Amino acid sequence: MARFVVGIDLGTTNSALAYAEEGGAVQALPIPQIVGPGEVAERSTLPSFLLLPSEHEVASAAMTLPWSGPMRYAVGAMARDRGAELPHRLVSSAKSWLCNGAADRNAAILPWRGTDRPTDDGERVSPVNAAARYLEHLRAAWDDQHPDDPLEEQDVLVTVPASFDAVARELTVVAAREAGLPDITLLEEPQAAFYAWLAAQGDGWRKALKPGDVVLVCDVGGGTTDFSLIEVVDDGGSLALERVAVGDHILLGGDNLDLALAHTAKQRLVESGKTIDAMQERALVHACRAAKEQLLVDGGPESIPISILSRGSKLIGGTLRTEVRREDALRLVLDGFFPVVGADAKPARRKAAGLRELGLPYAHDPAVTRHLAELLTRHGRMPTAVLYNGGVMKAGLIRNRVTEVLRAWAGARGGQVRELDGADLDLAVALGAAHYGRVRSGKGIRIRGGTARAYYIGIESAMPAIPGFAPPVKALCVAPFGMEEGTGVELPDDELGLIVGEPSTFRFFASSSRKDPAGALVDAEDTALVELDPVEKTVEVAGDRKAGELVPVALRAQVTEVGTLELWCHARDGRGRWKLEYAVRERD
Repeated sequence: MARFVVGIDLGTTNSALAYAEEGGAVQALPIPQIVGPGEVAERSTLPSFLLLPSEHEVASAAMTLPWSGPMRYAVGAMARDRGAELPHRLVSSAKSWLCNGAADRNAAILPWRGTDRPTDDGERVSPVNAAARYLEHLRAAWDDQHPDDPLEEQDVLVTVPASFDAVARELTVVAAREAGLPDITLLEEPQAAFYAWLAAQGDGWRKALKPGDVVLVCDVGGGTTDFSLIEVVDDGGSLALERVAVGDHILLGGDNLDLALAHTAKQRLVESGKTIDAMQERALVHACRAAKEQLLVDGGPESIPISILSRGSKLIGGTLRTEVRREDALRLVLDGFFPVVGADAKPARRKAAGLRELGLPYAHDPAVTRHLAELLTRHGRMPTAVLYNGGVMKAGLIRNRVTEVLRAWAGARGGQVRELDGADLDLAVALGAAHYGRVRSGKGIRIRGGTARAYYIGIESAMPAIPGFAPPVKALCVAPFGMEEGTGVELPDDELGLIVGEPSTFRFFASSSRKDPAGALVDAEDTALVELDPVEKTVEVAGDRKAGELVPVALRAQVTEVGTLELWCHARDGRGRWKLEYAVRERD
């Protein structure tokens, strides 16, 4: 039995760790990290930034941790703070890349440079490896403070966005394994935030909520906007909680605010006659990130001066200076990202260009409130309460704006929306994950949720060859929405065949809105389905079968206790079974 239950918030901008011992309170672990050259200090969170300096910079940075010798890279506060100086050596938003199906997430593509190729290439890492380094730092910090109870032997829960698909979840498990954590459980971040609220309320939550209440968890973090609806139901006279809806994966958060502020600052510099190149633009984004965090808090300063290196200057030399004003930042954020819209609003969708850079697929529409309106309309639910989470929502003006919009929507239907007092927005997810670990052992109420999506596999129809037309593909539901962890389902006894001994591509789909039962066949072109990365593999030949043989099989799907999806093909004659695992498509 593990002595501790540990919750890890693997965040886009900040990561955190919380823990609890049997019978003890849940508490956060202060995280030692490099905060300056030769300086180590504890912080409540670990900024999710990775600095990969050159040989000269390694020597000058004096990067040594209490549990290590000299380091060739830095994770945490110093890495984040030097981003404006060394943007081409800084890995940020690795978590957003982890769910980007347009990129090879196992390839060394970070720091992302796109079409801007500096002469000094430097080290690069994969999104999986970057996430692993953050987790490895947390593991080492824990082990240093708990030498008799290493983290790999504890009950560890790592949080992911509710909107993460099966591939991104699996890659998170891979990153944890690479960090020396071979046995973890995944938990959705909005649920973790709600568990933190439950823990803070104690038994008082039963007075705060009643049957029929629907709580919207509105989680706007550094990289994503994550919505979940949790309903309070009467279960035989007792209150129960059920997660009834999850939003789509929306790459929209603090990173977008940074880009918008940087664009404003760039315009001001250009108007003053300055020329800004691609490297300086990236430095400006990092500088604006720090400015944003100061400007948007309640009682923030009227303006923040920012500076970046001039073209061609060394680390010590000329700089370009401007400022970001609080008034401009608030107008941009409130009107651009959280505008007042109607309950029937929908996000704008523009046509994609025929040729575009393979960067992060940010949401086309920056208005969080329009994405929220679409979710509530799609599921036909209006919340009666809202719980905020994520670094962006630390700003009281932003919370007030979203609450104002929700109350207007609800008021038009004769309803009301109240705001639930949240915990520390920087630590709630980690604290809630640790609390959930105790709930799993029977100490508290559990949110019934299961999978946040329905999952499907593509089935090619049997039909005569027609010149110029590929056989139509149907999508077979293998795991319905809400399928619980640790459960499996036998798919209906349809006549399906599996090609063995030859390379094959298996197509997978997911939907956050369809509620099809296991075994349902739907059109793969349905707009409610999103295609995931395929599984590309050669199914082994078993026994006396021949390569290319079509083997009649039955399908069984299982959601593991970890929270990942497995799909098994069982030969109907009993001569073999094969596991189809999610894999990231390799790209040249």
